[in-house]
This record gives sequence, structure tokens and C-alpha cells, in this order.
Amino acid sequence: MSILGLHHITLVCSAAQRTVDFYTKILGLRFVKKTVNFDDPGSYHLYFGDEAGRPGTAVTFFEWPHAPKGAPGIGGTHHFALAIADYNGLLKWKRRLIDLGVRVSGPLHRNYFQSIYFTDPDGVILEIATNGPGWTIDEAADKLGTEFREPPSNMTKGNRDEAAIQAATWPEPVAEITADMALQHGMHHISAISSDIEATHAFFGELLGMRRVKMTSDFDDPKTAHWYWGVGEGKPGTLITYFQHDAKNARRMRMGAGQTHHFALAVVNEEAQLEWREKILRAYIRVSPVMDRVYFKSIYTNDPDGHIVELATMGPGFPVDEPVEQLGQNLKLPPWLEKQRSEIERALKPIRL
Repeated sequence: MSILGLHHITLVCSAAQRTVDFYTKILGLRFVKKTVNFDDPGSYHLYFGDEAGRPGTAVTFFEWPHAPKGAPGIGGTHHFALAIADYNGLLKWKRRLIDLGVRVSGPLHRNYFQSIYFTDPDGVILEIATNGPGWTIDEAADKLGTEFREPPSNMTKGNRDEAAIQAATWPEPVAEITADMALQHGMHHISAISSDIEATHAFFGELLGMRRVKMTSDFDDPKTAHWYWGVGEGKPGTLITYFQHDAKNARRMRMGAGQTHHFALAVVNEEAQLEWREKILRAYIRVSPVMDRVYFKSIYTNDPDGHIVELATMGPGFPVDEPVEQLGQNLKLPPWLEKQRSEIERALKPIRL
């Protein structure tokens, strides 16, 4: 019984069409499922990912048209990162995004990877991060996460060569997403905010059995702890990271457009999921009953600061109710909502693909 890695992240958007356009036309993700929030069927639930929306590539959105703008804080997510193979791909993304009118920060060297940052139309902070050089650059593989590693001074805010960073880009326009830059590897990591990093470690490291692979500090604020947990050697796609903010001075997250509703970790099957549920209950932590999400089964719990954390099964997957080649083209409803289809469709604004 173990956590396999990231499954998906679910965020809030204010306009479904605008979100579809950004994640498909600009980022090149595939729109793999058009359905509704099963707990609020009057609103869309949109899924993006690789060709089949496999776990670890799925980025999903609830559409809340009248929601106020959200904000990161304790108990919420700061950003999520998509993975890319190498630095050249990163530079291509910087050039493409800037040419399309998206403001980009970076590339920044984070010692263990290099990355750029930008926001989607609702203000979600996105990062595109390279797969390497990896965690063993400053400690042995069998010692990962056991000692604090201070960020190199030339990589921290105030010491970086900002002129060189700004100038670094791909020399030619990138009109098409080439194979070497396609965001088909899925997520690299998800970064959230904690008020007590030791309590966060007790949850992810001790209760959920994830491996702490790095104890460092925020490269943009070296006084802020930044810890990473992953699976095995901590490969991209398995990583959860937390910044520690002082609860006396930092705000709590504000739910709304541009903020994460929850993120999900992957478990192999329903049997393992039930074992996890019992283990969480024995720790006297709230956990939901098993919920049927058609494409996977889910249980929901909370980290020590209240962030919703889901444990979702690997299958059956998005092709369970439509062929892979037709994913995302039609509104799909769970069987128990089919009798309400006409009413649901009238309440939803059509999406153009």
C-alpha cells in the first residue's frame, strides 16, 4: 500500500471557454473530458491532460462564473508545475508565451531544476520545470531529505543576474508546439503553503509514507522553509512541496477563481484506497466515504492546515465512457444524472472546441 504519485489538481475558473482556449490553444494540452461537478451539476468540470488524460497529467477546473477572485495562503496551493525535458524546451516556451502576450518570469535556476513562471487568465500561477539535474546534485541518493540544504547564493533573489535572466529566450518565434516542448509528461510538482512544516511532514511523510527528498528554503525568500516529498527517488510527477509561512503574519488562502480547490494523489486500486481510509481514520483525521467519480474512485481528507487532499484510484480512466479519439467532444454525465440531462444542458453555456 503506497502513494504512486500525483493524480490530478482541481482549480477554479470563472469562464469555461476562456480556460479551454488557454490550456488547449496556448499550452497544447488535450481537452479530455467535458462533464459537470458531480456535487453541483449546474456547473462544468473540465479536464485537460495528455492524449488519454492519464493520472499525473490531469489538470481540472470547476467553472464558478460568479466566484470572487481567490488568493494563495496558508491552507492553499501556491502554484503547480508542468514538466519538460530540458532547458531548450523551457526557452522555447518562454518565447512562445511572450509572443502570445503572456508575461513570463525566468528562466530561474532552482538548483534541482530550471523553470519559468506565468499565470493563466484567472491568475493561477503555473510553472514549467525541467526534469533535471535532480535531487542528488547536493546530497547522496540514500541521504535525500535528511539534512537542510541552503540554496546557492547566486540563485536567490537579490543575487541573481536579472539582466541575463530577462535576456535568455529562444532566438526564433515558436508558432507551433514542437515534440521536444510538448507538455505531455504531466505535472512536475504541486506547491502548497503550510503554517507548520513539521506537522506537514507528519502528514505526508509519516502518515502517507511519502519520502522527504529535500529540505531547503524558498529561493525567492531564503527565510522561508521549502520542503519536498515524493515517491522513490522523488521523480517529477510524484512531488508535493510546501512553503512554511508564519501563521501570525500570513493570510489564509481565499477560495475563488484562480485558486486550487484540491489536489489528488494516486493509489493503485479500490482495495488500497479502503486501506488508506482506515489508516487515516485511525490517525483521527477526517476522511470522506468513497465517492464514485466514474473515471476513478475518491476519498477526501485534509492536510494539517485544512487543504483538501484526495486519494484517487488509477482507473478506470477517461475512456470508460467515450473512445480516446473522441475524448472531450461531448458532455458526459454520470448515470445518476442522465435523467437530468436536458435541465443540466440548459444551465450550461456551450463550449466551442
